Formats: sequence, C-alpha cells, structure tokens
Amino acid sequence: MEYIERSLEKLIKEYLQPNKVVVILGARRVGKTELIKHLISEIDEKPMILNGEDQDVHLALQDRSIRNYKQMLGSTKLLVIDEAQAIPEIGLKLKLMVDSIDGLKVLVTGSSVFDLDNQLGEPLVGRSYTFKLFPLSQMELAAKENYLDTKGNLNNRLIYGGYPELVHLTSNDKKEAYLKEQVNSYLLKDLLAFEGVRKQAKIVSLLRLIAFRVGSEISMESIGKDLDLNKSTVERYLDLLSKVFIIYNVRGFSRNLDNEITKKSKWYFYDNGVRNALINNFNPMELRDDQGKLWENYIISERLKYQEYSKLHTANFFWRTHTQQEIDWIEDRGGHLFAYEFKWGSNKQSKIPALWNKAYPDASFETVNPSNYLAFIMHQEDSDKF
Repeated sequence: MEYIERSLEKLIKEYLQPNKVVVILGARRVGKTELIKHLISEIDEKPMILNGEDQDVHLALQDRSIRNYKQMLGSTKLLVIDEAQAIPEIGLKLKLMVDSIDGLKVLVTGSSVFDLDNQLGEPLVGRSYTFKLFPLSQMELAAKENYLDTKGNLNNRLIYGGYPELVHLTSNDKKEAYLKEQVNSYLLKDLLAFEGVRKQAKIVSLLRLIAFRVGSEISMESIGKDLDLNKSTVERYLDLLSKVFIIYNVRGFSRNLDNEITKKSKWYFYDNGVRNALINNFNPMELRDDQGKLWENYIISERLKYQEYSKLHTANFFWRTHTQQEIDWIEDRGGHLFAYEFKWGSNKQSKIPALWNKAYPDASFETVNPSNYLAFIMHQEDSDKF
C-alpha cells in the first residue's frame, strides 16, 4: 500500500525534541499508526515502540518510579506509544520520564481527546506539543494528483470522504462497506468506553439527526424532545462527540448588531463519508437533494485541516440575523474578519448581505464554489500548480 505523506510530518520532526512529548490526536483509522511508522523510518534513532492497549505495557509502566523507567528504557532515547489514552495516569508517567531521563524524546498518539487532555494537560504543561490528525486532506492528496485527477475525484470525496484506506479500495461497494464498519465498530469505541456513557442507540440517533441537519442551526431543546433526552445530556453528548473528532461545532458571530443570532450552533462532520454512512446514503451527487450540505461540510472539513496543518490561528463562526440575512463562514484572525459563502455550482456567486456590509465594512467577502475552492483549502503555492 503506497504511503501518502502527511502534512504534519515536518512539524512533528521539528517539535520532537529532547525532554519533550509530542502528542498526535485523531479519530481511529485516520492514519496515526502509519504516520508514526513512517516518521520512525526517517529518524536516525532506534525507538522503543509500545501499544497503549497492550496490558503488558500497562504492567511495565505501573511502577511509577525513575528506577523502573530507566531500567525499562535503557539506552533508548526515543519512546513511541500508540493509543496512549488507554494507559492509566499516562501524563504523570510521561512527566516523570521526561523530567528525569536526560535526552529522552517521546511521541504518543491517541484517539480520545478527553482522556488525553485530562491525563496529559496538567502534568505536561510546558513539556508537550499537541497536533491533530484528520482524514486525508486535499493538501496531502495533491502530491499524488494533477488538476484533472483532483477535479475528477471531487464528487467521489463529497460522497466517500478521505479516510486513508479508502484511497486504495477499488470499488464503491468496498468503500461503502468500509465506512459502515467504521461507523458501527470504530467510530464510537472510545466514547462508549468513557465512564457514564451507556446509551449507544441514543448517540447514534443524535449523530443521524446532526447528519440530516448539517449546515442548519441546532436547537438543543428540539433535539432533546426528538430523542427523549434532556438538554444537558444532549449538550454533553455533543461535546464528547466533538472531542473524539466526529463532529465540529460552529457558533454564531456577533459584535455590533442586536439582532445577530449567537445562542444556536451549527455542527459539521470531520468526514463526509462518515456523515453519509450514518444516513446510509451513498447515491451519486446528481441523484441527491443534499448537494449543498455535502459541499458545505466538505469545504469546512478541508478548511479545518488547512488551518490545523498551517497553524493558521483563527476563530470560526457563522453569521445570521433574525431577519434571515446570513453568511456560512466567518474567520476572525486577530480582529480581522474574512467572510465566505459556499455555493455548489461553478458559476454561482453570492452578494454581501447589506447588514453585514454596513456593520463590518472592512471585512473581506468571497464566494467559494467548485471553480475556485482549491485556493481556499490549500497553500497558495500548491493551488497555483493546478
């Protein structure tokens, strides 16, 4: 299977320093294990590689003492732990290692951000760097494609998404089977192992509701009534689903206007294929009535990848007023506003809403459609090649 270079590789190599911990977070099967295998093959150090889901590893790390860890590591200066969230008190253990063993570099991966954040965040303050890995981005796929390939594959990506293993599957039937397995067996594995989460059917039903309402404002009370859940439970489940990299929350933007909507949120999936598997709809684009939703979800998920991999510091919002004027995507970059409207159809353009233009005259505004989207989701120098 041909390896596709990930955008994070250079950053990870740069930050993998002595007595520091590099953390790679991402959903299951987005390629974390393959990424670290590739990184190790290019680093001129012999690593110790551990799997956090191996009980023998738990036993080896159980004695939290300098003596134990020095004995275990010996002359090793590169420690790699895959699925580190499964190891109890992993943050405290890694803290002791990097504080006590001179020159030790640590690289860990995890699929469950709430576990890793709770266990790593406080113990490793000032000692760690965290990166998020997503399904394959167009930035990464561009290295293997020319312009015609990319344009020809767009509809396929709107339907099947970007999980790495899908690239090598030869038929749509195999892709659909893979995505259904991902949803049924892997997607919720970490979430359901989390203490206090027991209602798998309710969580799947919640995800399906979100899938049908991609790009629409969500009322917690309305969803709660539909699922027979109270508002706080809905909020908790949505928060956990975002922390395992299934969905992403976008809140309403407001600075000036009394009638700007800020209390409701929109939710998007990190991967179109997962969204379509949840609603069991893999029909081609020309036969669908949700083309706009698929386009909006795809563009936003790709933009999030671009922001993360480029370290573009921005706060993301949507904008709407009670008088129904709206903009799909607002980026606040250090106080400078950039507004984008997403339109499916190469020649479609949007007009700047009058209220937005009056309230924020210095903001830029652009329509993103299939004729210009590559410049929005890739580095300028890469999109220019197309």
